[in-house]
Amino acid sequence: MIRVSLPRLGRIRTHESTIKLSGRIQTGRARILSATVRYERGRWFVAFQVETAREMSRVSHPDTAVGIDLGVKHLAVLADSSGQTRYEPNPEHLDGVLKLLRFHSRRVSRRQGPDRRTGRKPSRRWEKANRERNKVHHRVANLRADALHKFTTRVRAEYGTVVLEDLNVAGMLRNRRLARRVADAGFGEIRRQLIYKGRRNLCTTIVANRWSPTSKTCSDCGAVKAKLPLHVRVFTCDTCGLVLDRDENAARNLLALAANCTTGTGVAGDQDTPRVSKPREADRKTRRQRPGRGGRAGGASLPHQRQKETGDRRQDTEARHAPR
Repeated sequence: MIRVSLPRLGRIRTHESTIKLSGRIQTGRARILSATVRYERGRWFVAFQVETAREMSRVSHPDTAVGIDLGVKHLAVLADSSGQTRYEPNPEHLDGVLKLLRFHSRRVSRRQGPDRRTGRKPSRRWEKANRERNKVHHRVANLRADALHKFTTRVRAEYGTVVLEDLNVAGMLRNRRLARRVADAGFGEIRRQLIYKGRRNLCTTIVANRWSPTSKTCSDCGAVKAKLPLHVRVFTCDTCGLVLDRDENAARNLLALAANCTTGTGVAGDQDTPRVSKPREADRKTRRQRPGRGGRAGGASLPHQRQKETGDRRQDTEARHAPR
């Protein structure tokens, strides 16, 4: 039986097996750097940061690039340079247990829970109902993490170059119609896993600019549409007549950005960079300011413009004080 010694807590028995970790530590192949203890939904977890040697896994197609477009209807659409397109289905783990979660949440709300203002402690029936609800949340979280790890590991073991889009996940979560599905899909977690697993395998990760019109651009002729609402799921080009799925068209455009970065014919974003878009603070500093009137603060102008403004002010002053 394996136990963990934590400061101020003593020796605690672990729920999961740590035989492999203890074996590597005893043989000198691993070293524990730190431990992080956290509390989530009624359970305590301890995570170890371990320093160990890891063999680099070889990619089956190192010269093949793939463009990945993340979505809600399909979790991901993959378009590679060999001409193949694959659709990764969205498991929707949370939608399958919403009815069960509503049932457990009603049971919890109808029982006497804790109150910080009065110092009231929860009843045993409330604690029991809360544990049953937390089990459902833990199961959904574990299923989601397992599916995302399998998907990202499969992609990184096959392709040498992966092109992603810098999605504004925080902005998507403000949409009350899409917030639950976007949070259940885990767009940010997919990007994080693809980036660090690519560095582990010495592969390339390209993050496209957030403002690049990948969905509005025709992947065949390059024409850009003015508007493309979100409810329109089929892309129709007005120039060449291409009719294609919206997500597949975006995945092909992301794949084209990989060729531009490789050949140097375009700029698709920095490689292995979590954030490509310009922050708001820098945007405010570099934003063009309006020229001030009468030399007031905040009117930034060039030297020749300042000379012209000085002359204009002098003429205005002479015209105002001239006798009529």
